[in-house]
Amino acid sequence: MISDNSAGVQDATGEELERLYRDLDALDLHPLWNITGELLTETPRPKAVPWLWNGAQLRALGERAIDLVPVERGGERRVLSLGNPGLGGRPYAVGTLWGAIQCLGPHETAPAHRHSPGAIRFVLAGSGVWTTVDGDACDMHPGDLILTPSMHWHDHTNGGTESMVWFDGLDLPMIEALDGVFFEEYPEFAQPQPAVRNASEASHTGHPGRFRAGAVTDELDPRSSRLLVYRWTETDAELTRLAAEADQAPVSVEFTNPDSGASVLPTLSCSMHRLPAGRPTRARQQTGNAIWVVFRGEGHSVIGGQRFDWAPGDMFVVPSWVPVEHHAATPADLFRLTDAPVLRALGIYRERALDDPQPVTGTFTARTVAGPVPATTSGELL
Repeated sequence: MISDNSAGVQDATGEELERLYRDLDALDLHPLWNITGELLTETPRPKAVPWLWNGAQLRALGERAIDLVPVERGGERRVLSLGNPGLGGRPYAVGTLWGAIQCLGPHETAPAHRHSPGAIRFVLAGSGVWTTVDGDACDMHPGDLILTPSMHWHDHTNGGTESMVWFDGLDLPMIEALDGVFFEEYPEFAQPQPAVRNASEASHTGHPGRFRAGAVTDELDPRSSRLLVYRWTETDAELTRLAAEADQAPVSVEFTNPDSGASVLPTLSCSMHRLPAGRPTRARQQTGNAIWVVFRGEGHSVIGGQRFDWAPGDMFVVPSWVPVEHHAATPADLFRLTDAPVLRALGIYRERALDDPQPVTGTFTARTVAGPVPATTSGELL
């Protein structure tokens, strides 16, 4: 008989209750009354923790990998993935997002393949590289955003004499959690090179729907953007225009699908944030995970009460609902990748601004290893 006590637990002897638990366990059953607090929390409790990876260290290790690890069929890519210490050894930056640095040496080609996870590339440094996406060869320059949507063939080619490094962002952890990962190798090592390059860019030249001031809030689209490359020169011009209108306050743009105004991929939001020196942003909480990449400038962010100092090439993460605010010591441009389109599509996205800056309770120290690091100049990663 069930008693009417508030716990709702059977009025039985300890021995009988223990036998019930043993039998439940034997049949792979879990008594909800013992785990409700773990499953239904008042606010999100992401396993990932706020973290920062030092850009100079990433670049130095990438250069070492270029010297030691060939890119070939089987290895596919020379990539150093960001592993969040809170995720138990998984190679993911946060619970739903993959973040990494990819390195390609002179005259190398990373072979063609495709996969169901969608991917974006944000170029940090180098020249002479292009990514071919379903037959469209997209030239890559620092500050450019290149898309490789779900199940689009893509390979990377370095036709120049210097190495290139870029940030890779994927929805791989999310697609894995949904049991939706597919992967295929291209029949040949690489796709045929087209006679005309940057075709998607040419077809969208000057299109006003490439950017949204602030962030996309309503539009949703299950289709990926047909525009595959967003140039830094145009992003920089749009940020400059917005900053002039806002009297040099912090401004941001989200890259958008020109056909619908939605985020560039159904699962990923990409945006660029310009922070003037001495004008901090307001502390905010948002559901969903975010990876930030410092393109240029120096400063710090306060994430969950901890200070994270950053410089060009650094990458840091803000897990779901952890408050964050940014302080630029020099004019700074930061790239951000989030999973917001999925949360908005499911009706579970929310955000709020905090009334006051966060009290700083500590300062994060990025992990480092001994060895040479590349030089920087003019506040940008070389």
